[in-house]
Order: sequence, then C-alpha cells, then structure tokens
Amino acid sequence: MADTVSYRPKAGEIPTQPGVYRFRDKNRRVLYVGKAKNLRARLSNYFQPLRSLHERTRRMVTTAASVEWTVVGTEYEALQLEYTWIKEFNPPFNVKFRDDKTYPYLAVTLGDRVPRVMITRNRNIPDARYFGPYTKVWAIRETVDLMLKAFPMRSCSDGVYRRAELTGRPCLLGDIGKCAAPCVGRITPEDHKSLAIDFASFMAGNDSGYLRDLTEKMRQAASTLDYEAAARHRDAIQALEGVLGKSAVVLTDSVDADVFGIAHDELAAAVTQFIVRGGRVRGVRSWVVDKELDVSLGELVETVVQNAYDGPDAPPREILVPELPEDTAELELWLTQRRRETPDPSAPRGRHTGRVELKTAQRGEKAALAQTVEMNAKNALILYKTRRSSDFVARSKALNDIQDALGMDDAPLRMECYDVSHLSGTNIVASMVVFEDGLPRKDQYRRFSIPESTDDTESIHQVISRRLAYLKGDTAEASAPRTAAEAAEDQLAEDTALDAEGAAGADEVVDGSERRRRKFSYPPNLLIVDGGQPQVAAAKRALDESGVTGIQLAGIAKRLEEIWLPDSDFPVILPRNSDALFLIQRLRDEAHRFAITYQRARRKRDIGSVLAEIPGLGPARVKELLKHFGSVAQLRKATPAQIAEVRGVGPTLAAAIFERLANSEGSLPAASSR
Repeated sequence: MADTVSYRPKAGEIPTQPGVYRFRDKNRRVLYVGKAKNLRARLSNYFQPLRSLHERTRRMVTTAASVEWTVVGTEYEALQLEYTWIKEFNPPFNVKFRDDKTYPYLAVTLGDRVPRVMITRNRNIPDARYFGPYTKVWAIRETVDLMLKAFPMRSCSDGVYRRAELTGRPCLLGDIGKCAAPCVGRITPEDHKSLAIDFASFMAGNDSGYLRDLTEKMRQAASTLDYEAAARHRDAIQALEGVLGKSAVVLTDSVDADVFGIAHDELAAAVTQFIVRGGRVRGVRSWVVDKELDVSLGELVETVVQNAYDGPDAPPREILVPELPEDTAELELWLTQRRRETPDPSAPRGRHTGRVELKTAQRGEKAALAQTVEMNAKNALILYKTRRSSDFVARSKALNDIQDALGMDDAPLRMECYDVSHLSGTNIVASMVVFEDGLPRKDQYRRFSIPESTDDTESIHQVISRRLAYLKGDTAEASAPRTAAEAAEDQLAEDTALDAEGAAGADEVVDGSERRRRKFSYPPNLLIVDGGQPQVAAAKRALDESGVTGIQLAGIAKRLEEIWLPDSDFPVILPRNSDALFLIQRLRDEAHRFAITYQRARRKRDIGSVLAEIPGLGPARVKELLKHFGSVAQLRKATPAQIAEVRGVGPTLAAAIFERLANSEGSLPAASSR
C-alpha cells in the first residue's frame, strides 16, 4: 500500500486561511465536503500515511481522485458555504439527515385575509404559523376545540367559508360561539386577524398574560353585575387552562428553548427534540441521522442543529445540546441570522430578536429535562434497530450481502458470535449467541466460565475449542481435553443457558445428555468473534486443531467496524448503511450484552458469598448494601460510619462488614472493566 494518495497537493500549495474543501472522485462527483479554520492543517490530516488513517477515512481518501478548496474571509462564511454545498451536492460521506416521518401540526394561516386554524402535515403553506409537531392528530383536535372557546377564529375550509358568504348564513360553529363568523360580517377581517394573532401568540407561549387579562375582565364584569360577560370570560379561562393542562410544565414560564438529545453508535444516531415554549413542552420530534464516517458527538450536534432549522421554524433564543461543537460561536451566529430571517408575527414585540445561544445543561431542572430527552433518543435508537431487524426483506438482503462479501458458498443461515468479558483479569467468562435466518435464537445461547487464561486471545481459543468439540460427535466430545472445572462449567452452562429475559427452552422434556446433543451440535455457517486479527487468529488455530471443516470464520473490530478474515492483511469493509453490517453489529452487541450479564452475575455472587459469611447479614441486607453504594468498589471505599447509614445496618454490623472487606480485598476483583 502506498504511503499516501497520488493527488496529494504540496503543503505549500494549501492556504492557511479559513475555507471549505471538497473531495471528488474520478467522475467529478463530490464525495465529501468539510470546513476548516486552517485549510492546510485540516487537509494534512487526510494525507497522512494511509495505514494510520481511520479505515473509513482511508476508504474515502482512496475513492477520491482530487481535492479542491475555496478560501473565505471568516469561519462563519466557511460554515455557511459548507452548509450550502452539502445541500447542493448531497455528498455520500457526509452525515446524512433522514426524517421519513410526517408529523401533524397546528397551523394558523396568518398570510390570508381571513386567517384559518387547521391541522395539516404540509409545512409549505405561505406565511403560516406552525405549532407542534404533535404525535397524535386527536390531541390537536382536542386542543383546537378548547382554544376556539377563548379565541373563536375561523376553522372551516375555503369552500365552506365561500358558501357561507354567498348564503349569508354561518355554519354551526358560528351559531354555537366557536367562530366569530367573519363570513357574515359579525366581525371585520381586521379584527378577526387580530383574533388569529392572539390565538397564535397564546400557542407560542405567551399564555400567562392572556389568563391575567381574562381574569381581570371577569372580575370587572362581575363587579358591574354583567354576569353574562363574566360567564363568557370564565368559560374562556377554563378552556385555556384545559389547553395548558395538556402540556407538561418542565421549566419556568419565561423560558423558550429547544432541547436536543442524541443517542448514537458506529452506524447511526437517533435525535429527539423537545420544543419548550413558555416553560411547557409544545412539541416533540425525532429522526435518524446516518453516519458514513466516524464523527464525534460535537460534529453530530452541528449537523443536527443545522438540519433542525433548515425550514420555516425559527430557532429560540436558547438551544440545549448534549455537547458543544468546536465552532459554537459561528453556529450561534448562523442560528441568530436564521431567527431574524423568520420573525414570528404572533410573538410579542422583540420576541423574535436577540442572539441564539447554544448551551449544555449542567444542573437543575434543565439538566433533568436534557436527561429525559436523551433517554427518549436512546429508546428511539433501540426502536429503529428493532424495526429494521424485523424486516424480512432487509434480513434476506443482509444474509446475501454477507455471503458475497465473505466469499461464502451459501448464505449464513446460522451464525454464532463469541465475546469474552472479565474484570481486571478475574471472573473471566465468554458468551455464545446464535442467530438463525437473521433472528436471535435465545434458547440456544451459551455461556462459558474460563478458569485460567493469559489474555483475550487465549480465552477465545479455549472457548472455540470447547464449542467445536460438540461438532465431532459423542466420541470426540468425550475425548476432548477438558479440565474438571471446564466440564462442570459446561454442564452448568447447559443447565442455565437461557438468558434471564429469554423464553424457556424447547427441549426440557429430554434428559441432559440428549438436550446437549440436540441444542449444541448444530454447526454454524458463519462463526464470528468479537475482535480483530489476533482474536481471529486464535479462533482459526482452534478450528484447525478441531478438524471441523465447512465453517466460515470472521471477526469484527468494534472501533472501526471492520470484518477480518483468517490470514488476511486487510479487512473487509461493508458499506456503513448496509443491512449486512447492521446485522453483524447487532449480533456482536448481543454477544457482548450476554457476556456482560453473566460476568456481572458471577461478580455479585462473589461479593454476596463474602458478605454472607458475616453473622447477621442476610441476602436482603446484602442487596440493600449494593443498591446503596452502587458498586463493590464504592462499598470497599466506604468507612464504617458510611456503611452504618444503610437501612438495617447498625454500627456493630458496619464495623464487621468493613473488617471483612478489608481482609478479603486481595480475593475480590478490582473495579475496572475490559
């Protein structure tokens, strides 16, 4: 492999000013667009020796045939130009924004002579004011029905409005007081438009002022014995309070903010946005961002924020994000400009002005809200993966793509993945998970305990050797070299192979030996280990020693998501957004989760057995101790006085616990994980 690419420009040719650069392929297609404060410093990162580059960056650089740049005056101009070119060229290696959902919105057509309130999924109505997005249409209908009691503006279609104008008779809403009936002249178009602006202003968060005004009007009407007017104001107040009761209060009533939560892995990121106006959640939105290159959370934040306000929505003055990007000042300037370009006619004077600030919530109610938004993003990512994996067409395509990429004769209908987990070299365990036809078979999961091992490669060799012994028949299984501890652990693994949340096995009616033979002797088409070349080499050694043939072996390196084959100097790179990589990644993550679950269970059993030796300390108090301190490491650091604070533990018992842990410190594992 050459040290670098042939089209690398000379260092002196690249300027040191801010600018935007583009990588193009041989057909002049733009592959990647990026910006830099210093073009020479940034581009030099791409032209390092190829072996030192991130695998996906190396793929982009080697796919490209040329690089070009444009110098700009400021970093802000670089941000603007980068954003424009990404929208224009849609480069395949840039982060891809995808929001395939259409949300229902509440819209007020303030650009019309007689504005109308409506429920729509169309975001392109000229001069319309939008509220939401909402998750359910019925929720918007309930909101509109309550709002019309306080702000009786037009909600009928254009056809109904014209018919009422021609006949001189209002519709039913005009007769029951839920429309001011501008169609028949009960209110002038100018007054009706003012009513529509008040409607939009209330929905935008200026709600406390209207409630105060209505309350004062109700009192004045009651003091003058105008009870009918007082009753109308009372009903309007109740309607508005009903609207406010449908949106959660999360911040003080003076706060307008958008809160973003991002959950991401190597392939995709799920984004959730809470729209807070007047301290209340007025809308929730979520979407997925595809990642082609390995980008940081700060870079993701920049892309997410730019795409969130690439439309008619004006950004609020405060935006809470999980991490500030590198060019926060330039991004704030861009957002401020967007805010000034999209003023809100329904907002109070000055509401659409002011500088937009990007912040990270550190403490208090904003931090609690940010944590809630992040939790929603994590759930959205899990849901996205679950729905994608349940698609039969996607699974079939993934299996065929894996077959082609790895050069297999048949599609890998049965895949097994292995992962090793330990805690500072102690409690070494391994997991085996099984996918058939692209779906997990939890009744065939296995877990192994490894009594002794020098490193992860030795652990992989032991586990693969023990697993392959079952594929050589009963005689080979009986003659396989296994220690007494390994045999006992294998039997324990057979008896407790199911995951905690998995379903019961299907072979419980047969005896132990038959169950082991039926469940453990199916050969996989593809055997995957979690790791790179060293782990694959260890598994290959075990496969050669076993004499078993007809099994394809591969490894997946977590950081770069590379697929390594035995005796290969270069990895197989699957497309970032391919269903094949998604399936292999899910298989690897499931093996990791299963191994960690077993390792934690063994760790708890170890500390539980140590503490159980203390007189007066039963299982309930052991559980309370671990729950209070959160981990064994924190419990070991605690003083007797701190231990005595746990419910049910007195000073005497606390002293005994402290002394027992101190004496057993050498036998308990440290608190660091692989």
